Amino acid sequence: MRKNLLWPIGAFLVVCLLGYAARKAIGSVYGAAEAEVLLEALSRAGLYLGSAIATASATTLALMLTLVGMINRMETDFNREAYRNVSMVATLATASLMLALVVLLAFVVPVGEFEELPTGWYTVLYDVLFAGSVVMVALNAATVAMIYLTLRRVLAAVTPGDDV
Repeated sequence: MRKNLLWPIGAFLVVCLLGYAARKAIGSVYGAAEAEVLLEALSRAGLYLGSAIATASATTLALMLTLVGMINRMETDFNREAYRNVSMVATLATASLMLALVVLLAFVVPVGEFEELPTGWYTVLYDVLFAGSVVMVALNAATVAMIYLTLRRVLAAVTPGDDV
């Protein structure tokens, strides 16, 4: 495994563990009525969170295109690792953007309006949407860590001396 993937993987795992701890702190969902209330609360926050993550991911993708253009025009030689970092940032941003779109789509479904759903359905839906939200944030955290590593690599290449 490449050394520069440790920080993004670590960020992803820390956020996932925090999400798991938050889910455990919420406790078990005992019935469909309680799950429906929790789903409504999750969907209110999830819509804002999903749209923020989608915006951040789309912006990151656009900025990575700009960075690639800037790197190509510079007279400094960049090794393959710099381009791999940019590619990894783009991959993570794309994954978080796609997941954000799926989560946003799931949050706009009027769950409380469905008739005669099985009793365990609301609990499963809550767990899936909560997990989707956590993974979406975790992917964004990994993207931020990878952006940091990429910027350090670019700055080290263009900064005169050994200041970086």
